Amino acid sequence: MGRSRPCRLSRRRFLQFSTATVSSLALANCRQPGANPPEAGSKKPLYIYTWSDYVDDEVYDRFTQATGIPIEVQTYDSNETMLAKIQAGGGQQFSILYPSDYIVQQMVELGLLATLDHSQLVGLDDLRGPWQSPTYDPNNAHSIPLSWGTTGLIYDTTQLSPPPTDWAYLWEQQAALTSRLTLLDDVRETLGATLASLGYSYNTTDPGQIEAAFKRLQELKPAIAQFASFGWEDSLIAGDLALCMTYSHLGNALPAEHPNLRYVIPTSGSSLWTDTIAIPKDAPNPETAYAWLNFMLEPENAAFAVQKLGFATPSQSAFDLLPAELQDSETLFPPESVLASCEGIVPLDTATADLFDRYWTELTSA
Repeated sequence: MGRSRPCRLSRRRFLQFSTATVSSLALANCRQPGANPPEAGSKKPLYIYTWSDYVDDEVYDRFTQATGIPIEVQTYDSNETMLAKIQAGGGQQFSILYPSDYIVQQMVELGLLATLDHSQLVGLDDLRGPWQSPTYDPNNAHSIPLSWGTTGLIYDTTQLSPPPTDWAYLWEQQAALTSRLTLLDDVRETLGATLASLGYSYNTTDPGQIEAAFKRLQELKPAIAQFASFGWEDSLIAGDLALCMTYSHLGNALPAEHPNLRYVIPTSGSSLWTDTIAIPKDAPNPETAYAWLNFMLEPENAAFAVQKLGFATPSQSAFDLLPAELQDSETLFPPESVLASCEGIVPLDTATADLFDRYWTELTSA
């Protein structure tokens, strides 16, 4: 993952606009922090730097109505671009960030995130077991888990027979998929899935295994219409594409509107990701950041966000407030037997990360 393009839809696009563009108000919110300073006497704004998928006017309006704090937003479409911006001094621009799990670890090691004062937070004990003290951030010392999900394949049932059940299907049915397949524009996800198809870990540091995944992806290039984390939805709905690699929130949303579409988590394993909320070490207006954290930790607000944005929640009380059809969704909340084959993506050492990037550049630029 890697991006820094404000207001560009990408990765896990928000649910209600999964096949359209962002609302005009959301786009209006994508402005430089501080571009419109509040009038004297008004509350200091909350400056958010987030995934496009998490931009939602109704969620923001609820917060502003409850607290009187205005919100200003910029968006990114990869962890890597967000990280580069913060390393370049952007931490002084934003009160809130949305780093994914493995980037939290890296940002902590780089000293970019504030240590959270848990005495100012309410609701941490409501987090479900795996998120009480996650491996990427023990005791949630620097981040609060917001959402989680899986990565898998969404396909058109009218075009593919037999249906896909695993990553290996991409190579087995390559001829049928020629120019009708999209993979994520994300080095760790796409090379990771290829590693999984070979029986290797997403997080391998073995150069031979990584090279084997690179060569396997090269073999698949004729079938790949595009490396795209976003923008493929309309083509899949129209039947121009047959199979797309995607995230579970779209895997849940699109079939609800288009019954011919199905989402599957590959049997050989996939990535299990968590997105978090964190405060940069040099954040402006940290008091507004804590107000946002507490707002998102409230079960009613967390449940509302789930229904607006379409992500799984780590909050037990928020889960309990969800409609039965969402609680029962095995796309959003897969059974333990499925999750057992998934793994989280973790940071790599510099040499291995450089190897991933070199192969990825060769794959995507050819």
